[in-house]
Amino acid sequence: MKNFTELDAKICSCTSALTAKLEGTNGKRAILLCGGTGCLSSNSLDIKGKFDELVAANHMEDKVTVNTVGCFGFCSQGPFVKILPEDTLYRLVKVEDVEDIFNTDILGGEVVERLLYIEPNTGEKVARQDDINFYKKQKRIALHGGGVINPGDIEEAMGYGAFQGLKRALGMDPKAVIDEVLASGLRGRGGGGFPTGRKWMFAYGSQSDQKYVVCNGDEGDPGAFMDRSILEGNPYAVIEGMMIAGYAIGASEGYFYVRAEYPIAVNRLRNAIKQMNEVGILGENILGTGFNFQAHIRLGAGAFVCGEETALLNSIEGKRGMPRPRPPFPAVKGLWAEPTIVNNVETLACVPYILREGAAEFASCGTEKSKGTKVFALGGKVNNVGLVEIPMGTTLRELIYDIGGGIPDGKQFKAIQTGGPSGGCLTAEALDEPIDFDNLVAKGSMMGSGGAIVMDEDNCMVDVAKFYMEFICDESCGKCTPCRIGTRRMLEILTKITEGKGTLEDLDKLEEISNLIKTGSLCALGQTASNPVMSTMKHFRDEYIAHVVDKKCPAKVCKNLMSYVIDKDKCIGCGMCARACPAAAITKTDYISPGKKKPALAIDTQKCVKCGACIATCKFGAISKQ
Repeated sequence: MKNFTELDAKICSCTSALTAKLEGTNGKRAILLCGGTGCLSSNSLDIKGKFDELVAANHMEDKVTVNTVGCFGFCSQGPFVKILPEDTLYRLVKVEDVEDIFNTDILGGEVVERLLYIEPNTGEKVARQDDINFYKKQKRIALHGGGVINPGDIEEAMGYGAFQGLKRALGMDPKAVIDEVLASGLRGRGGGGFPTGRKWMFAYGSQSDQKYVVCNGDEGDPGAFMDRSILEGNPYAVIEGMMIAGYAIGASEGYFYVRAEYPIAVNRLRNAIKQMNEVGILGENILGTGFNFQAHIRLGAGAFVCGEETALLNSIEGKRGMPRPRPPFPAVKGLWAEPTIVNNVETLACVPYILREGAAEFASCGTEKSKGTKVFALGGKVNNVGLVEIPMGTTLRELIYDIGGGIPDGKQFKAIQTGGPSGGCLTAEALDEPIDFDNLVAKGSMMGSGGAIVMDEDNCMVDVAKFYMEFICDESCGKCTPCRIGTRRMLEILTKITEGKGTLEDLDKLEEISNLIKTGSLCALGQTASNPVMSTMKHFRDEYIAHVVDKKCPAKVCKNLMSYVIDKDKCIGCGMCARACPAAAITKTDYISPGKKKPALAIDTQKCVKCGACIATCKFGAISKQ
């Protein structure tokens, strides 16, 4: 495509073709299968292969299409199969279910009831995706196209809105593009929440013959998979966002920094770049406008610190991934000492929407200071685990209970960790707080990249703090002493506490070291490293006290502070637990409870390794933790 006219014509034909496919006006039914990492690991490709086999065997190639699309988001219920145009959604599909779906639905026109989603709170079966509570309150901007288009087909992407934002941007003055992004209120989705337009303005004002745009796809928070899913579901949108940014600041090259652990995302991104070059949307003199832009991919080795923008730039340059002192900031002196803007995947994915639909439309969603939507990886102790994109201002209660379906097994909500290792825990007191950048910080946590881990009454908050500190210690680059040494000392103290060796003085030491790390570390990783510890100490100090004073773990998680006990009156003496015990710690007693025929068993706490095999084996609920 050499100009806007050819682009418009192509978009028009692609839109018609995709609409016909989705609405069934082409006379065909479409079978859509989730092609996200989670579903692929659960044999989604084998499911597709079986559908292809049945379509061929029944000579229905002219009546049925089988397509792989991006992530549906509802990861705990995958693999998914969606049937169009009826919009019937089947979940937890296995290869052996395919024949039933084909015979009952494709051939018979009847819904396979057993594969429908069941709302956890009502027990109601739901056939259509949009009727499921998990999806009802979502608004897809960054996730645009996920679960709808084939991420390997540029024509389907064009039929779903791709490159319309780019076209508009290329018809505007670069400064006007930046003004549009400023007006939208878009803030960086990588964690910092810095206004995107302001960052672009700094680079725009920097004088240089060469500028760069860098996409930060180094997603390292435990449990986070937002960026991966966006790249897997619609890589064209992220490339388009990078191109718009490049045009706005005067850059001719962009670099995607994506961790090598995301091979599907990398391959789809590479394919998208290749296709865009082939049709003339990337490269020289794009659409006859004189704008030149090329995109490259650099693979990261999985270092969490490379999520920090200056460490990331070092890694792209072939150097060790360690933060640089700032100033100068990347917008002035970044990649190869040239002006550079670094935006994360989700941020760039929002940019085409802003240029396509207008800043006002984006800003109409959200709160006064946090516009638009935010993608969260919702996980932990919640019924509906998955990827959700919600308007800013949605409350934590809505996120956990309406979208997430509440806490499994009737357990009580205890806390939610937002912002990953850099964030903090929020308790039930914050459930009705609107989610936005400023509110979360005010409550002692942060947005971060979008991890949201729900915890219930069975979670030990000291153990949670220890988990995050172990992660930080492993991921610290070691460049500055406060982070390298301070986090190690904090982990040692937390380990002492969970082993029943802690003292009240240790709690004071944790607070002292936390403050030193916060004020003395070079980059944000170190400056926020103590947040999980400090937030848990603030909200759950009683648990810390129980560990160091009473030598008890209230949640019965810390092995050194708990024991396994057999209730002699419940025990029938079957010996199943004894046979399962790897330490031979369970023996018979002389006690036979009333109504029982065999002696009850007992656990030798000195021999017990606390593996839990006995509890898993006992069918009578006779064994408990104390």
